[in-house]
Amino acid sequence: MSESPPRPAGGLRSVRRGPLAEAAPQRSLKGRALQWLAQREHSRAELRRKLLPHARALAALGEEGEAPAQVDALLDWLEANRYLSEQRFVEARVSARAARYGNRRIEQELAQHGVALDGDAARELAASEQERAREVWRRKFGQAAADAAGRVRQARFLTARGFSAEVVRQVLRQAGPGGLVEDDGQDRGA
Repeated sequence: MSESPPRPAGGLRSVRRGPLAEAAPQRSLKGRALQWLAQREHSRAELRRKLLPHARALAALGEEGEAPAQVDALLDWLEANRYLSEQRFVEARVSARAARYGNRRIEQELAQHGVALDGDAARELAASEQERAREVWRRKFGQAAADAAGRVRQARFLTARGFSAEVVRQVLRQAGPGGLVEDDGQDRGA
């Protein structure tokens, strides 16, 4: 049996060192943007923030023109060719977060990315918030707290997840001694 050639110490890939390491081809800004968009949806602001350091590095090497203008032109091209879509980004982010987080948390995350919910999406989220909070509560706790400190801990958990105080109050009110009971719409004196 013939012996296989030795593998590099770092695994299957070898690390380039010396003058050839500098000659490794750099991806263009468009290539980077398309790669990131192929992995997941990005907001325009997020993609701009990621691309600017690379554009500045290329500008410093003298390969490209003004970095911010170049990035903005690329983002305009990506939007015009439907590679970049704020609407798809919002839909993907809401879809990924809705099962675990409340409206406030989702809206705050979208605001960090420079986008906002449209009216229809906001209404849909508001309509399902209590049900989503109940499910998050059930998965985490499953039964009513035995004392006031436990109720405070449960309320703090749901509030930290971005559910409104009114929804948290309703979910904890519905939690009876034997677990979560169905709400029949009556106030139980709480």
